[in-house]
Amino acid sequence: MSNRFEHLAAPGVRRLAPYVPGKPPEQLERELGIHDSIKLASNENPLGPGPLARRALERAQSGVGMYPDGSGHRLRERLAARHGVAQSQVTLGNGSNDVLVLLAETFLTPDAEAVYSQYAFAVYPIAVQAAGAVARVAPARAPGHAMALGHDPEALLAAIGPKTRLVFLANPNNPTGTWLDQRELDRLLAGIPAEVIVVLDEAYHEYSAGCGVPDGARWLVRHPNLVVVRTFSKAHGLAGLRVGYALSDRDVGDLLNRVRQPFNVSVPGLAAAAAALDDREHVATTLELNRAGITRLTEGLRALGLEVAPTAANFVLVDLGRPAAPVSDALQRLGVIVRPVVNYGLPHHLRITTGTAAQNERLLSAMASALADGA
Repeated sequence: MSNRFEHLAAPGVRRLAPYVPGKPPEQLERELGIHDSIKLASNENPLGPGPLARRALERAQSGVGMYPDGSGHRLRERLAARHGVAQSQVTLGNGSNDVLVLLAETFLTPDAEAVYSQYAFAVYPIAVQAAGAVARVAPARAPGHAMALGHDPEALLAAIGPKTRLVFLANPNNPTGTWLDQRELDRLLAGIPAEVIVVLDEAYHEYSAGCGVPDGARWLVRHPNLVVVRTFSKAHGLAGLRVGYALSDRDVGDLLNRVRQPFNVSVPGLAAAAAALDDREHVATTLELNRAGITRLTEGLRALGLEVAPTAANFVLVDLGRPAAPVSDALQRLGVIVRPVVNYGLPHHLRITTGTAAQNERLLSAMASALADGA
């Protein structure tokens, strides 16, 4: 259907395909007339928020009639202390997605370029295109590499040109789960010009730290052009509250806060995120559940003859060796929602989030049925 106002939109917006989120269980149940479906599509924490965040949410209810603290002072103070930086180096976002868009809005113009890897997080090309900038996509590592489909540091460096203003780099990457180790990341950061802003997206940091993936915040002092992006949506279980943040040089933070919308994090979001920082026990329980889940899914899916990539996140990328859409449809009819990644150029793959032990077993049983039925 044509849009009669499209000619009024910015050129980048006219060609833009919006981000399509994972299907909610209630939508699937409405469409298929089924009940008790599970969603393993959006990399959410199956445990949800921890007890400290839940109590903070209850207390925050009395304040929702007022605007939130536009500066997010208490949360920024807590984050600055946690990471050993000044408050001026912390920028809050309505989820880390908001921070990624802020960076594009701040540094990209139609005359500028941004670099990211093939199979990188889908929000990067959306943010770049909406800003009207040019995307330079670096080829991913080839099949057969230990981190196949992951970032290739040499290819990323080769893609940087005189008009490059941003380099987006997810570590670990979504949807592949692959990562760069400390040596690779150190060499990559050292090779990027000081006038290029490096966006190190660490949405899955809590999960990946146990796999030897480095904490990017350690490079902030050495590389003033580095911006480390984190979220409370994953390990902290606050995806529905939309709280993320950036750690950067204070001059970069000053620019981001000129663009950041006032009150972009809600009263409940500020309260729950600040409390979640103290809930180390909940995070530890989450990580233990995830480690067991990754092991079970990897072993179970390989037993079904499927190829499972290494991962440092809370999901696995599965190569079915055939078009994934029919298998995804069959799983949905069995009440299991996973994520096809054809939009990433991976039509034979599914991304599957780890769930509870019971949810993981249900996924494996449903997958066996879907494959046996010739989906």
